[in-house]
Amino acid sequence: MTIANAVKAPDPAKGETEATQRWSRITYWPLAVAAAVFLVTYTVHVVGEVQGDWSILTTAIIALIWLMFIGEYLVKLRLSDPRRVWFRAHKFELLLALIPALRPVRLLDAVTRLPQFTRTAGNSIRARLLTYGVGSALLLVWYISLLVLQAERGAPGATIDSFGDAVWWAFCTVTTVGYGDLVPVTISGRCAAVVLMVGGVVLVGLVVATISSWVVERASRGHEDEMPASRADVKALTVQLQAAAARVARERSGDSGQDQP
Repeated sequence: MTIANAVKAPDPAKGETEATQRWSRITYWPLAVAAAVFLVTYTVHVVGEVQGDWSILTTAIIALIWLMFIGEYLVKLRLSDPRRVWFRAHKFELLLALIPALRPVRLLDAVTRLPQFTRTAGNSIRARLLTYGVGSALLLVWYISLLVLQAERGAPGATIDSFGDAVWWAFCTVTTVGYGDLVPVTISGRCAAVVLMVGGVVLVGLVVATISSWVVERASRGHEDEMPASRADVKALTVQLQAAAARVARERSGDSGQDQP
């Protein structure tokens, strides 16, 4: 797979059509760039405490990118057939359109489309999982830091009043260290903290599982005969046995025909 072939072939079982796939190919990279612009713009908007015309500009850019994602989703829904099937099979697409924090995930997906991730099936899956795990954890820390800073800055009794403090608090929280020197005091800040805690546990578990899988594979090299067979191995062996049995049956049938007077 190459970067140009980032979009898969249409899947009628998921309501996908040639039109939806063509639209996906057209909008894939523009939306990936828009996701990067969104993250940078929102960072400048919060960290820089922009005011006046600059605040209007950053807010307009954020709103425009939001409309781009929503429009892309609505067009794909309009082009799908049947639409109900496509809607049920693409719920994450709806989340990407509605929740701004998920848009940078487009960047991770673009990275995993690189040819380096498709050398072997096992390495490809492991590399994708590791990229999504580490990348999502960093994006989660970054975005939650911005949300908490925006909510806590200027609040009575707040201890998180700079981006450095917000990032430090987010890393302590996502790694379950929790020094307690910095804590959110606003309701919105604490809600963001809950999201960070839950997401951090899931993402850290994913990274640990991926690394463990890599370690197990390295340790099992040279001991392939001792490894249990997978379903794919059993299926391949069954196909080979069926083909061999059919070939023997044909040979016997031919021999019987030649023996008849």
